[in-house]
Amino acid sequence: MTVGQAIRDAAQRLAATSDTARLDAELLMAHALGVERSDLLLRHMDGEVPGAFTALVERRAAHEPVAYITGVQEFYGRPFAVEPGVLIPRGDSELLIEAVLGLAPQPERVLDLGTGSGALLVTALLECEGASGMGIDASPKAASIAQANAQALGLIGAQARFLERDWGCEGWSDDLGTFDVILCNPPYVEAGAVLEPDVRDFEPAEALFAGADGLDDYRILIPQLPRLKSEGGIAILEIGATQAEAVTQIAQSHGFDTETRNDLANRPRCVMLR
Repeated sequence: MTVGQAIRDAAQRLAATSDTARLDAELLMAHALGVERSDLLLRHMDGEVPGAFTALVERRAAHEPVAYITGVQEFYGRPFAVEPGVLIPRGDSELLIEAVLGLAPQPERVLDLGTGSGALLVTALLECEGASGMGIDASPKAASIAQANAQALGLIGAQARFLERDWGCEGWSDDLGTFDVILCNPPYVEAGAVLEPDVRDFEPAEALFAGADGLDDYRILIPQLPRLKSEGGIAILEIGATQAEAVTQIAQSHGFDTETRNDLANRPRCVMLR
């Protein structure tokens, strides 16, 4: 059996598990071969199937996310290391980067709240020349992986720092200073929400769920933003598709002017606070 035939068979095997079965099979094969997907498609389709491939497909068939199997997830065209216990960055979150580039393209300092893999902060710093920033996360594993991603993608020294901090604890931000841009993709899933097993059974619950209505972390964070935001600065918060009105009301009750932006599927995806 050739690589191409094995990918075809794997895609059929994964069709019941994934809406992107063919892509999943290609990514797993590329990982098994130790090559990029583009190189796989160009040069390896007639090659010999690596022995590790079958086991990788079985892991995906059991709903384990591809990013956890391969250890990497692409975000804004760059590879970010991820592993169980760290939320996998989503393409929808790239809208926050687009908002930064449109509204505050030359920030001096950027703060990423709940940084996870570091995807938002690292991308913002790489796209905004001369910026430095800080990411915080309650998970020490996340803070460590984010720091490693920053270094792997070329950020050095104090340009990007990652700290273990919990925004629900008193004094967590006392020594951080102020920031021109604050990014945040907080937990916003309702406690009773029905999730796909890929998410429910594998991704960290503490990075997903935020109370009965999914708004607990907005209620905690938004009142604290004024002391973290520099004069003229902006905060950009990711939201769930049905949460625009509720998050806007919370923000406006604390004196913010707000603007909502939709994602490519025309669903509300982020709220900007000034």
